[in-house]
Amino acid sequence: MLKILFVCHGNICRSPMAEFLCRDRLEKMGRTDVEVASAATSYEEIGNPVHPGTRRVLAGENIDTRGKVARRMTSSDYDVYDWIVAMDSENLRNIKRIAGGDPQHKVRLLLDFASRSGESIADPWYTGNFEETYDDICDGLEGMFEHLGIRPVKK
Repeated sequence: MLKILFVCHGNICRSPMAEFLCRDRLEKMGRTDVEVASAATSYEEIGNPVHPGTRRVLAGENIDTRGKVARRMTSSDYDVYDWIVAMDSENLRNIKRIAGGDPQHKVRLLLDFASRSGESIADPWYTGNFEETYDDICDGLEGMFEHLGIRPVKK
């Protein structure tokens, strides 16, 4: 089973949006062989629910985030997940610090998959623009699915 961890600073805006959008798309493709989760690089929001702006955008897609609370990434996550996907370059650095490096080259920026190498997904905590974050995450997920060969299950 392929395992993907999305990571942002607090795990209440961008990474849970990526987690739930990815999970929704996988479900619609009939893919049950991919596990998706999200985490933070900081301790600031641990235990808090998904940000209301993210919940609002996802509710527009009929995606429910109830039960999700922020958690911090641990060094053992590096061994558990096949891909650890960061929302920005600061997250990327912090992931590598938490993991003790990236010897298996499995830590990437989400927008690297969308041929937008080095670009960050703006943090809507600061910008207030959850729709732009949604659009960027969708671009990244499309590229990630293509890169990883994730396609709908043929019936």
